[in-house]
Amino acid sequence: MTNRGHNDWYLLLGVLGLMFFSIAFVYSASAGFADDKTGSSETFFWSHAVRVLAGIGVMLFFSRVDYHWLERWSKPILVLAIGMLLFVLFEGTRMKGATRWIDIGIISFQPSELAKFALVMHLGVMLADKRDYLNDLKFSFLPMLFWTAIVCALVAAQPNLSTTLVIFAVAMGTLFIGRVGLKYLLGVAVAGLAAGAAYAVSAEYRMRRIMAFIGLHSDGGGGADLASGDNYQLMQGLIAFGSGEIFGLGPGHSRQRFFLPEPFGDFIYSIIGEEYGVIGTVAILAVFGIIVWRGFLIARQAPDDLGRNVASGVTLIVGLYAVINACVTTGLLPTTGLPMPFISYGGSSVLFSAVAVGVLLNISQQANVMPRESLNPSMAGAKA
Repeated sequence: MTNRGHNDWYLLLGVLGLMFFSIAFVYSASAGFADDKTGSSETFFWSHAVRVLAGIGVMLFFSRVDYHWLERWSKPILVLAIGMLLFVLFEGTRMKGATRWIDIGIISFQPSELAKFALVMHLGVMLADKRDYLNDLKFSFLPMLFWTAIVCALVAAQPNLSTTLVIFAVAMGTLFIGRVGLKYLLGVAVAGLAAGAAYAVSAEYRMRRIMAFIGLHSDGGGGADLASGDNYQLMQGLIAFGSGEIFGLGPGHSRQRFFLPEPFGDFIYSIIGEEYGVIGTVAILAVFGIIVWRGFLIARQAPDDLGRNVASGVTLIVGLYAVINACVTTGLLPTTGLPMPFISYGGSSVLFSAVAVGVLLNISQQANVMPRESLNPSMAGAKA
């Protein structure tokens, strides 16, 4: 299929803006930590900058590749991702009490970052292939549920409850958009939430985290110690937001980066709030809002079911991750390990998200959301 339109420039410029600004955000948040750990304040800056540039490269590459390649390759990629998840359980690198990374020397990455996109893309392919019998339990719904269950179970075994729940939610959302019967989805959703709740209370550290979150919102009677323990990271993040007020302390003037554990990772949004204030944090969310708006617009105008399903799944992942990260850092949700897309330090998240956005951009070209004539009215008039 020939590309008919331009890339969706709102989507492309929004993602590029987040990625380029993330280099400055990461440098400011990581300088003190990097200096203590490596003797150079620029260690994480250069590492992140290289990953961002690589991410931009792969995003632009995949934006030029017809997304129908997924029809042939989505299943092998998902099988590869599942194999990596299995490998992690036995030979993975253990960090922060969990085994989620594969370290091959020059790089380390989390297979779950690949698995979440591989799953929604393969579900998109299956939904398109089975569109004439989506309500057939045996030949349609159960095979899709099979792949979802395998990925969720392996990610949960790392253990990584937050990512498991997001993958499950995105899978259910993709199936709903793909017109799978609501009776099947409701049954699986109830069973999945029950399993997630049981899993959440099955480990002491998860229970402590939940109780700390409940204590944060209690009236003070018997609540958790808000300044230490399981609430320490959140409280330092909230102090950062409070210090930033409306306009922020200015780039590079964060004080809480010296108190937050690895402030360039999951809690980088707090550092943005401290240095750029409410204006900066609202601007970030506004850009994500544009990305989600354009993503669903692309899905609605996609030329076929495959494009619609894949565009919806990718958009759901980016939007959910952004909202959950913002809610966690502001104390609206319990602390998790989910990064802020395109902004938090982390190579696997940046690269795999960039590939997914590249696919989304290619769908936008074929959906013709920005016809070539619309960007050059004078030429359109001349042709007429």
